[in-house]
Amino acid sequence: MNKKIIQLVLLFIISNLFSQEEPKIGLVLSGGGAKGLAHIGALKVIEDAGIEIDYIGGTSMGAIVGALYASGYSASELDSIFKATDFSKLIQDNVPRGAKTFYEKDDSERYALGLPFDNFKVSFPQAISGGQNIYNEFVRLLYHVKDVDDFNKLPIPFLCIATNVETGEAVLLNDGYLPEAIMASGTFPSLFEPAEVDGNILIDGGVVNNYPIDEVKALGADLVIGVDVQDELSNREALSSATEILLQINNYRTVNDMITKKAKTDIYIKPNIEDFSVIAFEKGAEIIESGKIAAEKRLEELKAIGAKTTKKNTKNPRFHTSDSLIINRLIIKGNETYTRGYIKGKLRFNLANEISFSKLKRGINNLAATGNFKAIRYKLISNGLGTDLILKLKEKPTKMFIKMGAHYDDLYKSAALINLTRKNFLLKDDVASFDLILGDHVRYNMQYYVDKGFYWSFGINSMFNDFDQEIEFDLIRSNFEVLDDPNIGEISLDVTDFTNQLYIQTVLREEFAFSLGLEHKLLRYSTRTINNSLPEIDENFRPTEGNRTFFEDSHFFSTYGRLTFDTYDDKYFPTKGLFFDGDFHFYLLSSDFNNNFKEFSIAKARMGTALSIFSDLSINIETEGGFKLGTSSVTSFDFVLGGFGNNPINNFIPFFGYDFLSLPGNSYVKAYTRLDYEIAPKNHLLFTANIANIADDLFRTGEWFTTPDFSGYGVGYGLESFIGPVQVYYSWTPQLDEGNFFFSVGYWF
Repeated sequence: MNKKIIQLVLLFIISNLFSQEEPKIGLVLSGGGAKGLAHIGALKVIEDAGIEIDYIGGTSMGAIVGALYASGYSASELDSIFKATDFSKLIQDNVPRGAKTFYEKDDSERYALGLPFDNFKVSFPQAISGGQNIYNEFVRLLYHVKDVDDFNKLPIPFLCIATNVETGEAVLLNDGYLPEAIMASGTFPSLFEPAEVDGNILIDGGVVNNYPIDEVKALGADLVIGVDVQDELSNREALSSATEILLQINNYRTVNDMITKKAKTDIYIKPNIEDFSVIAFEKGAEIIESGKIAAEKRLEELKAIGAKTTKKNTKNPRFHTSDSLIINRLIIKGNETYTRGYIKGKLRFNLANEISFSKLKRGINNLAATGNFKAIRYKLISNGLGTDLILKLKEKPTKMFIKMGAHYDDLYKSAALINLTRKNFLLKDDVASFDLILGDHVRYNMQYYVDKGFYWSFGINSMFNDFDQEIEFDLIRSNFEVLDDPNIGEISLDVTDFTNQLYIQTVLREEFAFSLGLEHKLLRYSTRTINNSLPEIDENFRPTEGNRTFFEDSHFFSTYGRLTFDTYDDKYFPTKGLFFDGDFHFYLLSSDFNNNFKEFSIAKARMGTALSIFSDLSINIETEGGFKLGTSSVTSFDFVLGGFGNNPINNFIPFFGYDFLSLPGNSYVKAYTRLDYEIAPKNHLLFTANIANIADDLFRTGEWFTTPDFSGYGVGYGLESFIGPVQVYYSWTPQLDEGNFFFSVGYWF
């Protein structure tokens, strides 16, 4: 009964206000993370009541919703935008794989952990996310008001609040670049990197003023409608995360502030959002509905306001949304150690040409994927002929990083990886990286790369690989001149590979790379299983050394070319994209351990596609082949099929159904298909089949096109873990009586 009386009194006051002079209507939207989606539901009811807002003020999520509404979007359009947005992906700021260069793809798919390492001290990042994906969306959604730098000149005058992290003071943002302002207002501490606006370091405005009613009144609002999605103080059971604890600390002040601010609000709308967390974006539809329900409780008062106001039809003019723009000038600020050519090359679009927003976003993501910038903020400003892209870069001060990984597989066994990476090592735009791999086999991988963007880049690689594998002695006899001993069934083959490469590379977009290079390789095949039992071929042949027998121990010098195209969305569990990798090596010189070297070439190619059949079911189909050109009797680079792996060296090719290094030949063709059923997020059931022909001179004899001689199948399970993919397979073939289990844990390196 008391509630009814209060509503009648408010209606009486509102009627009196309108009878004197039509009041200006202000709207205040509080912060609250995902709970702020309730503002959209409340706005729907406010619109339906016929109310046109004169001023909007918001903080954090309230600033984001308020800015979009003030720029001309309707409540229904906001509903569609937010329901179609995957906030979890935006917040995580994961850069799409397609935005990375091949060097960066390899880098991101090798290490489980990477930390800044400066002055021999390990440090931790300030926040989980840089907010780049979210900022990109703000720029796109607010492109139609890009030239409005006075927020009072928006279709609805607007302001928002941020906090100066150095002074703790509230900062009123009512001019500047709108996407930048609302990004600063919503920069939640520890979740997002602090924003820099006009030299001030800003964080979420909710820290000091989460409900800017006084500021809205100062704009000229006579009557204020407020939507409050702030939390009350929580009990201990509800404080289940660091985010919730930070909010609780901040709420000590805001709860007290709201006693006064609520009294100043003419129509106060408080959605019931207690059951939702500040990051519950996946429940957006329910949260929006809660805002609608809360506003409908004040519907009579809202309708009274709507009935008395004059319809202006100027506050939310419809605007034409465009998905393209022309950037004819690029202005870069803040690049001290990275050149304009490097940055422009990463953007991958030409000035003065029409491009889509998606292409602009890809370019920004390419720049973000380098990991060289703490923040990438940009403005799009009209210049009369087109648009200026003003890039404001904040380079990461730390140039050295320590990275780690762990791995186990059936070939290399257990391995622990420690990496040191140094950017700007010798030149601008360069990066030097050294992997030391310890475990059952000591290995290393050194890379130096100078990335010149649009122009030819330059690289140096040095790698040392070593492993051993039990193989059939017949495989050795078929490739090297050794004594036929019927008493020897299997031997333990030790493979050592020391490779050095010098190359140049050009990249088209981030999916297409062409490389030309020179290579030195020391290749050594040996065993301790047999010794002193091999005949000497001639006086120069030295098959034994101590307790080790050598089948190959030569230095090879070659030139090579490589063409790679890769749009797979994931290296290990692709669900979409195309792949091509073609390699041609021409071997020119050798130290010729076996006295049989002549010039020869090895050509090979692999291509494939991945596509989704249903939402959780995808298929990956690939085909590959290779052959030897020339009459050289060197067999050390012949293809050998068998085993499972994602990081083969030389011409060892994975093939289900057979153990590692089982099927040799100087030419081969192979087809492969895998069904991937994601039974739960990051959990995969895998069904694999492959067929192949492999023999000497397969293409010359025409046998590559005959019925496959070899086939194999596998069924397995895969898990995307924090240290990389975990995979276990059982594989078999109709050609053999026994199957094989293959295990792999962690990223391959």
